[in-house]
Amino acid sequence: MWVAGATLVLALLVAGALVYSLLSVIAALRYLAVAVPAQRGDEPVSILKPLAGLDLDLESNLRTFFEQDYAKFEILFAVRDAADPAVAIVEKLRGEYLNVATQLLITGEPPYPNAKVFSLDRMLETAANDLLVMSDSDIRVTSDLLRTVAAEFADGKGGVATCPYRAVAGGSVWSRLEATGMNTDFIAGILMARMIEGMRFAVGPTIVARRSVLRSIGGFDRLKDYLAEDFVLGKFAAEAGHGVILSSYVIEHHIGSADASHNAAHRLRWARSTRRSRPWGYLGQIFTMPFPLALLLTVLHPGWWPVLACVFAVRVGAAWVVATRVLDAKVEWWLLPFEDVINFCFWIAGFFGTTIVWRNRRYRLKGDGKFELI
Repeated sequence: MWVAGATLVLALLVAGALVYSLLSVIAALRYLAVAVPAQRGDEPVSILKPLAGLDLDLESNLRTFFEQDYAKFEILFAVRDAADPAVAIVEKLRGEYLNVATQLLITGEPPYPNAKVFSLDRMLETAANDLLVMSDSDIRVTSDLLRTVAAEFADGKGGVATCPYRAVAGGSVWSRLEATGMNTDFIAGILMARMIEGMRFAVGPTIVARRSVLRSIGGFDRLKDYLAEDFVLGKFAAEAGHGVILSSYVIEHHIGSADASHNAAHRLRWARSTRRSRPWGYLGQIFTMPFPLALLLTVLHPGWWPVLACVFAVRVGAAWVVATRVLDAKVEWWLLPFEDVINFCFWIAGFFGTTIVWRNRRYRLKGDGKFELI
């Protein structure tokens, strides 16, 4: 009896997941159909860079921001203390690019639960411009980043923009698996949300926003207790009536070469945070996983293996459109079925537990998406 019930449930879920895969192709094509603004943006920009330690290839990542083909911009850096090894790299680059206005802030120990938000808040106090590009240390860009995002804000209507990102893996298999999922699955969810309800949130390691918008939603002080500060920044901005968009500029997110334990901690942190930021959206992620669902169906009925093959073919086709057309990403396709199964397991794990580890500190998550240091 239970087999029949499980078969029915799984079959319905697989059908829904197939529909989702096909709709993600439509969402990707609709995103690609939006023309890049022809109007050239030229207003001054402040780049905010919170740093903590030496990420892989940190110097190369930061150098790309110094080499922007843009007339008026400044770069602000923030570290917790002067002994941070990132300081030496910043000073080296400042010496090479004397034509770029820069500031280096030593913030001290953060009083906020979210240390990154405290660094951003300190940099915002001294930033000279209204248009802000907030970018993590593991991001690499081309010289036209500022020209592109400034053009998207040139009409004065934009409030917040999320830059989609192409994950670049390190050498470990765990990093390569995660990059496969990020380039084929994560962006698809953003594109679907954009198509169905519009951009009512912000995600990702590079966000563009106006200072005036941040002030209108209560500033970084309102974000300091949230783990997913990027998500709620966009959410609060949309609720306040400001325009939130998915930028046409794709950044590179160099995710490093984490081992199994660090990769698992990162994935659990992401899953548990997402579940609290968007509980119904997190539950709906079941429809983003057609292959694991079809695999479970085949376990119950081995003779149904053609269903598994068909589902995987649709999954690969949809993933190809998203990864190659939207992100221009190189995907190790043979890793995709393994990543799909691993991602499914972490999705289930995300329903359990309330603690996370972030930069070697342990935190407890609250039900509303806020968190506190243990």
